[in-house]
Amino acid sequence: MLPDLEHLIHLQELDSAADRARRRIADIPAVQQSLEARSAARAAAVQAVKDRIAATTASRRDVEKEVAAVQTRLSKYKEQLMSVKTNKEFTAMQHEIATAEGLVRSYDDRLLELMEAADQEAAELKAAEAAMKSEQADIARDEKALEAERETREGELQRLASEREAVASSISRDVMAIYIRVAHGRRGLALAEARGGLCVVCHVRMRPQVFNQVRRNDGINQCESCTRILYYVPPVTPAPAIEN
Repeated sequence: MLPDLEHLIHLQELDSAADRARRRIADIPAVQQSLEARSAARAAAVQAVKDRIAATTASRRDVEKEVAAVQTRLSKYKEQLMSVKTNKEFTAMQHEIATAEGLVRSYDDRLLELMEAADQEAAELKAAEAAMKSEQADIARDEKALEAERETREGELQRLASEREAVASSISRDVMAIYIRVAHGRRGLALAEARGGLCVVCHVRMRPQVFNQVRRNDGINQCESCTRILYYVPPVTPAPAIEN
């Protein structure tokens, strides 16, 4: 194989690996934001339960105040009942007492509902806090893994850049210029394998004589459609079977 072509294949591998590393590094902030959103969602779920508990507690206090007020009125009604003069006043006072007692029963029922709700909310808060704690542990682990991956990828980029410099220096200037020009116009992919008479990237069929030239791997041949530099990988010949 032409040395320049062999070096170009290696260079393309290095550039493609570097591109993958750069794209992964660029993706990490979005993943971190996703982790932060997960954490915020768990915290919001816990806060929502706490808000409901606070609302239930406030409602319970309001009902208890109402009960106390009705109990005060009820005591006054019972005292006044002892001093009424007429049957009409007695009947009216009994009505007020019955109404107040009905309110007390209604408030007692409401207090029971609120106490049951408070018990349920306490259980929900415990579960929500446990879920948040578990989620935070997972998020912390994932964040640590992301930072480790970032460092690994950045180290990989440095290694690839150093190796690329060595490989690029061994390629002739004219061929390197072609590579740079094609890579710039083809999103970094300047080489393409020729297989079965086709460019495997753009899938355009080559003229037979062009494919034959490419198969020799002894020159710089470009795809007439996508302009990528073509190379040929000979099929692997299976090893002969060993007879016993």
